[in-house]
Amino acid sequence: QVQLDESGGGLVQAGGSLRLSCIAFGRTVNTVAMGWFRQAPGKEREFVATIWSGGRTYYADFVEGRFTISRDTAKNTVYLQMNSLKPEDTAVYFCAAGRTAWARLNSNEYDYWGQGTQVTVSS
Repeated sequence: QVQLDESGGGLVQAGGSLRLSCIAFGRTVNTVAMGWFRQAPGKEREFVATIWSGGRTYYADFVEGRFTISRDTAKNTVYLQMNSLKPEDTAVYFCAAGRTAWARLNSNEYDYWGQGTQVTVSS
């Protein structure tokens, strides 16, 4: 059984920063791709970032260098450092474990999901 637990969301002013964490149980974070997605009210879930088992990272275009995905294998945890946050970044952020070592943009490339953590950016 694989379980992903996100934390670190909250309310922040525009321009501020948050670090999201995702601790994995039942799957080692450096053996598969680990991704972050988000879903804003009334919108579809969208890809944010992924880190492959080999360490390569990919980001959505809207990230524009503001977010960094990383992992700590000793803690079996994946992080999403978010800087220069904008009101349009407001969403529920989900951690996901990939089916393979190289999952990227599509949610169907991921087979386990966390419950999500709310990020709200005020203007």
